[in-house]
Amino acid sequence: MRTTTAWQSSNGSLDPDRVTIERRDLRPDDVAVRIDFCGICHSDLHQIHGHAAGGSVIPGHEFVGAVTEVGAAVTRFAPGDPVAVGTIVDSCGECDMCRAGEEVYCATATRTYAHTDRVDGLPTNGGWSREYVLTEGFVFPLPADLDPAGAAPLLCAGVTVWNPLRRSGIGPGSRVAVAGLGGLGHLAVKFAAALGAEVSVISRTADKHADALALGATDLVVSGDPTHLAASAGRFDLVLDTIPAPHDLGPLLGLLRTGGNCCVVGWFAEMPVDLMGLMLGRKSLSSSATGGRPSTAEMLAFCAEHGITADVEVLPSAQVGNGLARLEKGDVRYRFVLDLADLD
Repeated sequence: MRTTTAWQSSNGSLDPDRVTIERRDLRPDDVAVRIDFCGICHSDLHQIHGHAAGGSVIPGHEFVGAVTEVGAAVTRFAPGDPVAVGTIVDSCGECDMCRAGEEVYCATATRTYAHTDRVDGLPTNGGWSREYVLTEGFVFPLPADLDPAGAAPLLCAGVTVWNPLRRSGIGPGSRVAVAGLGGLGHLAVKFAAALGAEVSVISRTADKHADALALGATDLVVSGDPTHLAASAGRFDLVLDTIPAPHDLGPLLGLLRTGGNCCVVGWFAEMPVDLMGLMLGRKSLSSSATGGRPSTAEMLAFCAEHGITADVEVLPSAQVGNGLARLEKGDVRYRFVLDLADLD
């Protein structure tokens, strides 16, 4: 086994401790990655709170860095190559989902952290660390034109909103509304606008109007204003709901045209649904996970072509506790990214 340093939360603490952890020795198809930048995702907060009753977790599933070592069978990478890693680090490669390039839905996929390696049964630890070891197939080349810190959130937040846009066929002539202007939402606006759609942002107040326009939206719909909602009723082909908290889906469904879709990617818990609101208008309600390998690679290529990265605030990793506390308060525009150099 090899060792590296990491930030570990125990018993639900938002002030992680610096620890030494073990990574496996390289298998023939493995790549070792020195992690330079790793995002703080809202799901990291959920995981940390989920360990409040005991146990520990090392989060981090959107990171970029450089290859330091490769296994004997690796052919796609060499030491020094800039790379990116997302939310899963292995899958069976044989099931229907894997054959379809939807590895994120593989029943035995290995998540980047808080999971169990399907080969050796050891727990996985995330990217809030200086090194990660994973199978070659789930490592992505990092396009040279993308800022590494801004690219890190693309591997979770980016592909999470990319897939619904692509599945919905969003392009010129489409109308898209993005609910919530956070880590996921701001990338959804950038993607939809670059795809040629007319994009609106849905927010509780008008405070984010200027930010929405700067990201590529054409207007802002104030969900707290019934007049605003009524004026946009039946307007959108897709409502992409990125709100990371419980909320009423009814007003969002009312914004859809006949046959439109509301895709929820920001909050995965029980919420009431007005089925009549779906039925009247043949509307649909869907959700989506992050993405498989083909869609992640496509998203990275699109970002390189259009110069898209996340708007980030980079923190020395020793300030991870400050980042978590601020994220819980919503005090970030739009993604915190940890600089792991101080773990050397």
